[in-house]
Amino acid sequence: MGTAELIEVLLAIILPPVGVFLRFGCRIEFWICLFFTVLGYLPGVIYALYVLLYTSSPPPPPVYYHAPAPPSTAPLI
Repeated sequence: MGTAELIEVLLAIILPPVGVFLRFGCRIEFWICLFFTVLGYLPGVIYALYVLLYTSSPPPPPVYYHAPAPPSTAPLI
């Protein structure tokens, strides 16, 4: 367990949605954790620990490279 994962787990115990947010951002995992935390503190902690310890991290977003625009063929006046 790395330092970042340890910090996420500690935050998941103190404030469950914050620990999930650090890894997943505003994805569905965060909103489910927030919902469980509103229902009760303990369900939020259990879900946050489950998501952080037993699921894989999301893949990084794709990187899009833009090709340069072709040169203009319009005549200059």
